[in-house]
Amino acid sequence: MLNWISAHQQMIYIVILMIFLGIEVIGRVPSVLHTPLMSGANAIHGVVIIGAIIVMGKAEDGNYLALILGFLAVVLGTINVVGGFVVTDRMLEMFKKKK
Repeated sequence: MLNWISAHQQMIYIVILMIFLGIEVIGRVPSVLHTPLMSGANAIHGVVIIGAIIVMGKAEDGNYLALILGFLAVVLGTINVVGGFVVTDRMLEMFKKKK
């Protein structure tokens, strides 16, 4: 385990810095903008779906772990994309004039 940590020390530092940067960026977003930004970010998860489909397509015949993880990524990414569009649609409905 220690050999793996020392071999990947730079990547671990980058991940830790990304975590702190993400917390700072999200913490500074006003609450009024949080929902629109999150719904847009959820809609971008289409990239995750495409990546998962590619992983599943390139998986070897006996690699069930890649197939299961790819399938879960497709399902969860699809739920996230649909949820992002539903939230965005609800927000846009609030700004339409009532009849």
